[in-house]
Amino acid sequence: MAFNSSKDDTDQTRRLYNPYQDLQVPIQTLYKLPTSPEFLFQEEAVAQRRSWGENLTYYTGITYLGGATVGAAKGFVDGVRAVEHGDTMKLKVNRILNGSGHAGRKFGNRAGVIGLMFAGLESGMVALRDTDDVVNSVVAGLGTGALYKAASGPRSAAVAGAIGGMVVGLAVTGKQVLKRYVPI
Repeated sequence: MAFNSSKDDTDQTRRLYNPYQDLQVPIQTLYKLPTSPEFLFQEEAVAQRRSWGENLTYYTGITYLGGATVGAAKGFVDGVRAVEHGDTMKLKVNRILNGSGHAGRKFGNRAGVIGLMFAGLESGMVALRDTDDVVNSVVAGLGTGALYKAASGPRSAAVAGAIGGMVVGLAVTGKQVLKRYVPI
């Protein structure tokens, strides 16, 4: 039987079926779920920072996803530009999908490696300095850029390191500005 949702339906005897109406079981007492994060050791609860493994997974995953998305968009544009006048629809779709997949993989892998290096360097700086502040992130960005372009020579490594440090510095500053001025 189909549900009739018209406004002029005056028959009030029909209602939707609710399979849970006769259970009379409060959900809050059925499952005693914790409201705060659970930690194995008390020292973990005191720290207000992700562990190095969580950082590694987070930064690598986020940068890979971002790079793959940007690469897929660039590949889509390149695929649309590569379409020729006499191509069939199947060939057009094939060119676009191939371009998106190729560029997405390439950009995603590069960005993932950069995220992996950044997470490792930042976690190393936190362990070395035993403090978590902006300096760790900026130095990790500087080191990531320098390491990523180290094979291209010292000048390229220095430029890439400076760019990496500035990008991370701007990102951290932007995050703090958002925290301060944008009510959430």
